[in-house]
Amino acid sequence: MTWLRVALVMMALVLSPPAPHPAAAQSTFAAFIEALWPEAKAFGISRPTFDAAFKGVEPDLSLPDLILPGRTDATVKGQAEFSRPPQDYLDKKYLTTLAGQARGFARQHAASLDRVEADLGVDRRIVLAIWGRETAFGAHKLPHYAIRVLASQAYTGRRRELFRRELLFGLKMLEDRIVTVANMKSSWAGAMGLTQFLPSEFYQSAYDLDRDGTADLFNSVPDALGSAAKQLKDKGWVATLPWGFEVKVPATLDCGYDGPANERSLEAWTKAGVTTTSGRPIPPALMARNAYLMSPGGAYGPSFLVTDNFKVLRAYNTSDLYAVFVGHLADRIGGTSDFDTPWQAIRQLPNRDVEEIQKLLKAAGSPIDKIDGKIGSNTRWLIGTYQRKAGLKVDCWPTSALLSHLRSSPVR
Repeated sequence: MTWLRVALVMMALVLSPPAPHPAAAQSTFAAFIEALWPEAKAFGISRPTFDAAFKGVEPDLSLPDLILPGRTDATVKGQAEFSRPPQDYLDKKYLTTLAGQARGFARQHAASLDRVEADLGVDRRIVLAIWGRETAFGAHKLPHYAIRVLASQAYTGRRRELFRRELLFGLKMLEDRIVTVANMKSSWAGAMGLTQFLPSEFYQSAYDLDRDGTADLFNSVPDALGSAAKQLKDKGWVATLPWGFEVKVPATLDCGYDGPANERSLEAWTKAGVTTTSGRPIPPALMARNAYLMSPGGAYGPSFLVTDNFKVLRAYNTSDLYAVFVGHLADRIGGTSDFDTPWQAIRQLPNRDVEEIQKLLKAAGSPIDKIDGKIGSNTRWLIGTYQRKAGLKVDCWPTSALLSHLRSSPVR
């Protein structure tokens, strides 16, 4: 299939109306799969490939993020970025272990990492950190059959249109013999390979770093590292720009100034009294660069000024904690140690309680962008803004006390 044809098919998918919920259109999973065939055929998938991919496949209803009768808690239990408190996700012992392993891999793959930096302009420590975060340098074996995962999510997931698209690209991977049915192992969200690519990302960013004629993200460490770098470059990575700086926030500011909506130049933050915890000044050459304040644990842990490269890391995996993990692990690979500001014992509310806080903030007039039960920059910023307006302690964290306050006396 030509790329023009792929582009035309994908344009049709984007412009077509969202697929109806399976309960309304396809009463069974088998009917859903058969209804997919015309799209797959138009996408260049042969009937033998299609039938082999789905042979014996039933939906996996144990996956997170599905819409199922009786499942009222809007959780993503399998995704650590949104189910574990920051101090657990950014575990010091685990980060120390990964950093030590990464330094060994840096020596082993030095020539490939030289090529990553020369060809793609991405810091070697960043791609090593992604490899470590995604699959523990290949030690973590992915447990799911990717087609089953993608089909289950496309059938009855919360992001059905996205996964329907990824399912078609997953079938194309089989058609193009990039991977076999037996070896098509993935995460619960369908990401595959040493550095965890969704199927569409294979076609967008797979990179043959070892120059053997095939971009193999399953078995070739050079290709996996090169492909991770290519994806970062495609998303806007800026060579030599740090991902961020751990900072001390003066009393005149607080975590309620967090988030992209409050972005300003590093020079402006410095003039407002924000300083690095290391005591080293931000390089003058970077002062014109924009950054925003980011406190992933609210007032109960480190704060950072994060740059455009932090946004690129978030585009790789849409989570503040993921981006901090990768950035901090890269720094540790380079020789730094733990965060300067200690984490407190932060309690993570159930997703349903976070979702209720978001709904109540929205009802109180806050411009919440998503009601999804996930704790991101927008939610923390608007919690802080609400707390400041209500005369509460500004900690920018969803707590039981905040939920009780919102239930009893929302600010209008």
